[in-house]
Amino acid sequence: MPRRRLRLLTIAGSDSGGGAGIQADLRTFAAHGAYGMTAITALTAQDTQEVWSVHEVPPAMVAAQIDAVLRDIGADAVKIGMLAGAETARVVAGRLRAYLASGVPAGAPPLPIVLDPVMLAKGGMPLLAGDAVAVMAGELLPLATLVTPNIPELERLTGLPAAGEEERRRAAEALAARGPAVLAKGGHAAAQAGEPVVDLLVAGGLCHRFAHPRLASRSTHGTGCTLSSAIAVRLAAGEDLPLAVGGAIAYLHGAIAAAVPLGGGCGPVDHLYQMKGRAG
Repeated sequence: MPRRRLRLLTIAGSDSGGGAGIQADLRTFAAHGAYGMTAITALTAQDTQEVWSVHEVPPAMVAAQIDAVLRDIGADAVKIGMLAGAETARVVAGRLRAYLASGVPAGAPPLPIVLDPVMLAKGGMPLLAGDAVAVMAGELLPLATLVTPNIPELERLTGLPAAGEEERRRAAEALAARGPAVLAKGGHAAAQAGEPVVDLLVAGGLCHRFAHPRLASRSTHGTGCTLSSAIAVRLAAGEDLPLAVGGAIAYLHGAIAAAVPLGGGCGPVDHLYQMKGRAG
């Protein structure tokens, strides 16, 4: 990673259990040596087993957080996670469009924006209102450098089946036709014992295939947040998209493998596992 301090903004919800959302994003940024900033869209009461309650932050406050951070500190990349409601999604798109149009700072490279379309908690609670999906598709997808849907999210965004690898590729290509590159994640795919997890990156008319072993672990809470944040950091550092995705997948795989189980359900990954060997 570069010697200068990268600035990463996450626009996402807060996870009281600490495994996902802005907590996972900030730890991922820190693990990559970057400085993390937040615009909190929602407060959640959740643990490793369930999301118990969601309180949306007023959209005007979300906008104020984004403006405050970008006006003063700026950002080298933006990660978008849980948006909760349609008006929040609309406000986020509007504030990012305004920042991009301002040309701040002048002559800077394009701002990488990684969109993780968080729709459902692992326990099944909706984290994105139904009317917000259309706003996300119409206003945020055109701004995004990369969108990182899992299989249910990809199916909802495209209306196409995505259970099998070939179906997932076709759905990802359909979504990529709307503007952003697409990382179609395969972790939710049904698999036989020993079959790898296959993630497909559709970008620039090409499909890159990433296959890696499926780990037998219940420490998988916040994996989508972690992966998208790791990609955002690597894009901010100047890596090209396939390299950033491959590096982020390897980082997440290590974080799952190193995790110590916490709680009675799906616990968090170990975001800082690479730092443990550096201590002392």
